[in-house]
Amino acid sequence: MSRPENAFAIVTASDSGIGRATAVALARDGLDVGITWHSDREGAEGTAEEVRALGRRAVVRQLDLSVLPSGADALDELADELGRDGGRLWAVVANAGGGSASASILDLDFADWRQDLGLNLDGAFLTLQKGARRMVAGDRRGDGEGGRLVAITSVHEHTPRVGSGAYVSAKHGLGGLVKNAAIELGQHGITVNAVGPGEIATPLTGQHDADVEQLRRPGVPLGRVGHADEVAAVVALLCRDEASYVTGQSYVVDGGMTQMAAMGASTLTDDEWRKG
Repeated sequence: MSRPENAFAIVTASDSGIGRATAVALARDGLDVGITWHSDREGAEGTAEEVRALGRRAVVRQLDLSVLPSGADALDELADELGRDGGRLWAVVANAGGGSASASILDLDFADWRQDLGLNLDGAFLTLQKGARRMVAGDRRGDGEGGRLVAITSVHEHTPRVGSGAYVSAKHGLGGLVKNAAIELGQHGITVNAVGPGEIATPLTGQHDADVEQLRRPGVPLGRVGHADEVAAVVALLCRDEASYVTGQSYVVDGGMTQMAAMGASTLTDDEWRKG
């Protein structure tokens, strides 16, 4: 299905990094954008200014996915405001996430386990569900145009990491949710895909505004870290009409990092990696 007139998107955690770059990329493609923030309101307002500078509407709301399910209600507020005067929800990008627990499976505290799963899996589930329900409601009324759901996962949707059991489990689970949602929602013209970033220069990694060409990574085939715009470009593509036959897929944006398993296994010379 083709994108309707007066379409808008919602991008969670779009106050900085990948979320901000994605919000701007979607605005550049002609979408109004709902922007959320957790602790950086100033950053979110900065994103809104960039979106408006491109001639699109921007609405900002605080979103706290540590308080569920009520914390996700801000998404409905965004959709209601952007949906006034005939605006239609076309894309939802579930970008909010992060990892706080760093411990082996033997030492991982249950509360820390639940915190990571709550943010990265439960929060993303509610985000995607709320978006899907609005899109399907439009389809059933006869004025829906399908839509695009995109979950920002991680390379760890596909690969493990010592000391990150909770985060890795949540991202693996989110990848499974994407696949299942894709087969359930296809009949409504809704595509569901994942984008899995590798190491990206963002505030989350302490590399905001860094020159990625100078951040060398010998273990990555492309030899450097990535830029948030490089992730946003893939998300934007998945939200376009040209990607209407792509669903249930996961696109890893990592400079080739996940292809290095055999190289790592054959070149490591000690057991230090087991310590995380």
